[in-house]
Amino acid sequence: MSRLSSRHLLGLEETPQEDIQLILDTAETFREVIDRTIKRVPTLRGVTILNLFYEPSTRTRISFELAEKRLSADIVNFSTSTSSVKKGESLRDTVQNIEAMKIDMVVVRHGSTGAPYFLTQCMDANIINGGDGSHEHPTQALLDMYTIRHKYKKLKGLRVVLVGDIKHSRVIRSNIWGLKTMGASVALCGPATLLPYDVEQFGCDVYTDVDEALEGADVVNIMRIQLERQQGGLFPSQREYTNLFGITKERLKRLNRNYTIMHPGPINRGVEITSEVADGKNSVILDQVTNGQAVRMAVLYLLSGRKGEEE
Repeated sequence: MSRLSSRHLLGLEETPQEDIQLILDTAETFREVIDRTIKRVPTLRGVTILNLFYEPSTRTRISFELAEKRLSADIVNFSTSTSSVKKGESLRDTVQNIEAMKIDMVVVRHGSTGAPYFLTQCMDANIINGGDGSHEHPTQALLDMYTIRHKYKKLKGLRVVLVGDIKHSRVIRSNIWGLKTMGASVALCGPATLLPYDVEQFGCDVYTDVDEALEGADVVNIMRIQLERQQGGLFPSQREYTNLFGITKERLKRLNRNYTIMHPGPINRGVEITSEVADGKNSVILDQVTNGQAVRMAVLYLLSGRKGEEE
């Protein structure tokens, strides 16, 4: 088995092309597994994995749990609402006490940027970033790339437009780094108030006019508008956002013929995307969910160092 260049998956900004290619190729094998009648393999039997989620999550947490179960791993789920965190215990003390229970791998989601990296400094376990602050969400981007590659048989040369809250989205950041590494052309589009001040650092085309951004695109990946941020006055109203940036059937005419519509969820229907588009024949939103399990199985398998047990 080829190995990843790192013991951890913290983000895609520094992840080499060879690692991304290996994860996507390995995911193809596990995609076949989850289509079987018996969706379980003994690959990670005897490996104990901690799901350390300090933030609410539905899709990511369930996807990781299913991936772990289908690899026959032993699973420990951590909930801050029933833990000593409520009593003021620090992250370092929490994880070191947990590691003393002989944990092999940790999937962590945390509201603070850099929390997964911090864990690598105080634990011997393999660390997988399940989303940290507004920094990165690497497995979401990997499943997005897998879904795109599965349809087009390539990533290089495709034009991918990421639309929405660029400023706060960790999914967008991971998509930018991953897609660019794999040779795709990436464009960003959103209201000026939802663009980071240093947006030029990403090296992407940047638009505040969605109609201009969509022209000639192959893939549109639409990010959730975090409605709680509306209270901060970052955009006037949901209706105005929909009028200016919502992906509607009319706007699809600007895309290339064999276009693809994506969304990491949860969807605000009628705000960033209409139901007609979300449920249309070119939407792969539900495929993303299914593919996420295969990609996360691949990441867990490759980081575990196990050999020849995926079949």
